[in-house]
Amino acid sequence: MTSQEIRQKFLDYFKSKDHLIVPSAPIVLKDDPTLMFSNSGMTQFKDFFLGYKTPTAPRIADTQKCLRVSGKHNDLDDVGRDTYHHTMFEMLGNWSFGDYFKKDAIAFAWELLTEVFGIPKENLYVTIFEGDASENLERDQDAYDFWKSHISEDRIINGNKKDNFWEMGESGPCGPCSEIHVDLRTEEEKAKVSGLELVNNDHPQVVEVWNLVFMEFNRKADKSLEKLPAQHVDTGMGFERLCMALQGKSSNYDTDVFTPLIAKVEELSGKKYTGVLENEKDIAIRVVVDHIRAVAFAIADGQLPSSGGAGYVIRRILRRGISYSYRFLDMKEPFLYKLVAVLQEQMGRFFPELEKQGTLVTEVIKSEEESFLKTIETGLIRVEKLIQQTIADNQKVLPTLEVFELYDTYGFPDDLTRIIAEEKGLTIDEEGFKAEKKKQQERSKADSAQKVYDWVTLEEKEENFVGYDTIESETYITRYRKVENKDGEFYQVVLSNSPFYPEGGGQIGDKGVLENATESFEVLDTKKENGLIISLINALPKDAGAVFYAKVNAAERRNSQANHSVTHLLHEALREVLGTHVEQKGSYVGPDYLRFDFSHFNKMTEEELALVEDKVNHKIKESITLQEFRSIPIQEAFDKGATGLFGEKYGDYVRMIQFGSSKELCGGTHVKNTIEIGHFKIVSESSAAAGIRRIEAISGDQSEEYFKNLENQVHELSQLLKSKDIVRSIEKLMEENASLKSEVEAFKKEKAKGEIGEWKNAYEQKGNKQLLVKKTSLDAGSVKDIVFQLKREIPTSVTVILSDADGKPMITVGVSDDLAADYQAGAIIKDLAKEIQGGGGGNPGFATAGGKNLDGLENAYQKAMNI
Repeated sequence: MTSQEIRQKFLDYFKSKDHLIVPSAPIVLKDDPTLMFSNSGMTQFKDFFLGYKTPTAPRIADTQKCLRVSGKHNDLDDVGRDTYHHTMFEMLGNWSFGDYFKKDAIAFAWELLTEVFGIPKENLYVTIFEGDASENLERDQDAYDFWKSHISEDRIINGNKKDNFWEMGESGPCGPCSEIHVDLRTEEEKAKVSGLELVNNDHPQVVEVWNLVFMEFNRKADKSLEKLPAQHVDTGMGFERLCMALQGKSSNYDTDVFTPLIAKVEELSGKKYTGVLENEKDIAIRVVVDHIRAVAFAIADGQLPSSGGAGYVIRRILRRGISYSYRFLDMKEPFLYKLVAVLQEQMGRFFPELEKQGTLVTEVIKSEEESFLKTIETGLIRVEKLIQQTIADNQKVLPTLEVFELYDTYGFPDDLTRIIAEEKGLTIDEEGFKAEKKKQQERSKADSAQKVYDWVTLEEKEENFVGYDTIESETYITRYRKVENKDGEFYQVVLSNSPFYPEGGGQIGDKGVLENATESFEVLDTKKENGLIISLINALPKDAGAVFYAKVNAAERRNSQANHSVTHLLHEALREVLGTHVEQKGSYVGPDYLRFDFSHFNKMTEEELALVEDKVNHKIKESITLQEFRSIPIQEAFDKGATGLFGEKYGDYVRMIQFGSSKELCGGTHVKNTIEIGHFKIVSESSAAAGIRRIEAISGDQSEEYFKNLENQVHELSQLLKSKDIVRSIEKLMEENASLKSEVEAFKKEKAKGEIGEWKNAYEQKGNKQLLVKKTSLDAGSVKDIVFQLKREIPTSVTVILSDADGKPMITVGVSDDLAADYQAGAIIKDLAKEIQGGGGGNPGFATAGGKNLDGLENAYQKAMNI
């Protein structure tokens, strides 16, 4: 069976068992503060398990894109060095939300693997949770009894808490699990050692293929366990490992999930893949084909490589792939982007985002490759200088801080530094480097460290967001919890009726106050977590159960929603001016300004920007009334012409915002009429990434302030120029300035002519050579002209000019052509520049250097006299 057939058979099987088949959620998480990426199949269903949302169906099946490259689940360093670890992988899963439990989950898994997929029963082993006395958890006897009806008891293995008690994270849903392992060894190998001895022992051919998790507990922040309101099933089967088992391969990389990509790498690099584990070339090819999948899917889901957060993780994965291909495949030019087309052909049918975003994905990867390859070339020069200095200092170990700086600041791979150093007979301080890396990680961890306590529930009330209709509301605190971070101690509160908009869709969270007759608390921020709207306050009320009044900061909300509404008008205008290829790729909406990222491959012209601005302002002046469809079937919204943000996970019912012909799916707050926006002004247009442009703009109060400032500047200029015709007055000043510049240049040339004659007579005879060391206040241009003339006219000469023009030290060195074999201007300048705390360079005949220490010119003068 091909991988596509295997995936389809899985989905078809569970569809026949009354499961709703749903698409994969985006690999990038945008509304979960605890995770950057989907790292398991259950991520998109967390709210169902926690009881915050009602499942769309009691039985669901899917294939979920997952990424494990950070935090607790991090497989990055293992990728390429074995046959089965990956950064991005697919997790096939079937889910039961309060419907069937252990018996049916086990029966479904056994039937699918042995009867539908035809895996020999004698190749399978299963594990169950053996219990844990420290947690008062008993052995999972139910699972054992259900398995006995399918598999012999000697193939049912007790597993410890590490292997057979699944937890989402430090807190959250959890429960015992039952793993299914498959033995893929040859008959000869099986005869020598029983598979029982190799289960969960990291054997590359005895691997876990499916994990059946029986969700029945919730892990609280204090580490205690409480029963969930309902029992659920959460299963995850590694798609790549299943393909390995069904296609009779001993490595995931030998399946058709990867072989088309490997073939393309072979074609582009001219290197043959042999599948040897320890071979660096083969490791590099495995790294490349794995990493391109992770990066391509992340970009397709809306996460561009960047210097922070999730974007940094994606950039790091991509750079790791580039580094391996540079070092072991001799690929010095961009080529990974050419693999995207192969990936589209393989997976586009099941993951249409790859098809739709293919051009963007390709261009972004190509741009990142070009940039990092330049970084590598620059880094090679830095490493070479570091090596030469280390040799000159008679050392054998490269300085630790400089090696770490290359890695941390410039992104240069530390293992590449190590290889180059070893070629020169040097080493790097491995322990010192690890220590610096650990310090950096600890600094980063400390910056983001946060201790979150358990929720204290005050009332079991329905919690509502009322902020679309009002910015003030009477309310109760239904639950609260304490939070500690580097800034201090805070409290998160959930309100029965909250007017505070939680951060989302690019719009920042509302601020305001929460008060009653005796107390008042500043609401510092509002976010959404697991379906709950959480407002942050800096202290806990004395009577948390009292009636409160919640008030949103009216001015900030007014300006934020003006900026949010105008992003919709901007999006439409960009598509009209630039073309329908324009898609929103990110935004920031706050009270002070808006930022809008969109797909477009060229810098916008001034004419295009002006036209977009005019179109938006025309819509504002039309006084278009907001049409809000608060809960509309998603297909109906699309049928009406609504656009959605690619990479977002939308439900069956959505909110659609319409201003005339502009229709978008959006959860943010908006003006009731476009006239409330006031005026729209583009402040800047720039590149955000390859194929992504960025517009920053203002509206509302900020645009009013902008034009007030302009008016004040015009008035001040008019006063200074003593004229109302500012343009003509400035033109006149520019003409006068140009005329004066010409006169100054003419004066300088005359002065320089006078200096030349004097300087020609000032050379000192040094043996059969001539030296001139001269101080002057002439500017750099004049000094350069004179030095070039002197080196031509004075044979066997070295000329050193030390200038203090404009209060800044500068040294210029000229060497006549007939002394080129004996003296180098660049070498002389390097030595003299130390005295003025500066640097510079040039060629053997001419060099200059600027510096910071004006007083150092005297020492430089004395040193130059001794050349």
